[in-house]
Amino acid sequence: MMMQDPFERFADWFDEANKAEDMAEAMSIATVDEHGRPSVRMVLLKDHGPDGFTFYTNLGSRKGQEIANNPNMAFCFHWKSLARQIRIEGEVSAVSDDEADAYFISRAKDSQIGAWASKQSQPMEGRFEFEARILKYTTKFGLGKVPRPEFWSGFRMKPRRIEFWQDRKFRLHDRHIYTRNEQEGWDTETLYP
Repeated sequence: MMMQDPFERFADWFDEANKAEDMAEAMSIATVDEHGRPSVRMVLLKDHGPDGFTFYTNLGSRKGQEIANNPNMAFCFHWKSLARQIRIEGEVSAVSDDEADAYFISRAKDSQIGAWASKQSQPMEGRFEFEARILKYTTKFGLGKVPRPEFWSGFRMKPRRIEFWQDRKFRLHDRHIYTRNEQEGWDTETLYP
């Protein structure tokens, strides 16, 4: 029988995945460009709960630009050791500046410098160019605090559909769907594998 709250179910599966896998927080995310062509890549989930699912990125990156043009996205978690997958579809919105600042401060200083140094998704002449930028920002910020760049922030997805998939023998898998309804509750159904 399905739990009525998909966020509780996600939390249970995520806790199990954290015990069984390295980087259980890795998820593939799909965006689309202005021509409707999809693009998928891996990012790290940084927060989850009834408010949604949160990740952070460079706003000038390809994904940041595609989100700015179309906030509809899809996420997928695959935990091979547990033979489980969770697919999530919904719309993302920007996190608050306070949330982005708080998360940025929690990152290792090298990661903070990397956020400044990387012109994510832009062409690069060679690795030396990137290393020179890392040195530039390491020198600039020295031993002091590294502020969050204006071009770096986070997004939170409010899901409208969540699918929990569990592998079974002979490809007789379990598939349970939660779909957000007009009352902001969840309708549930089981699908054929």
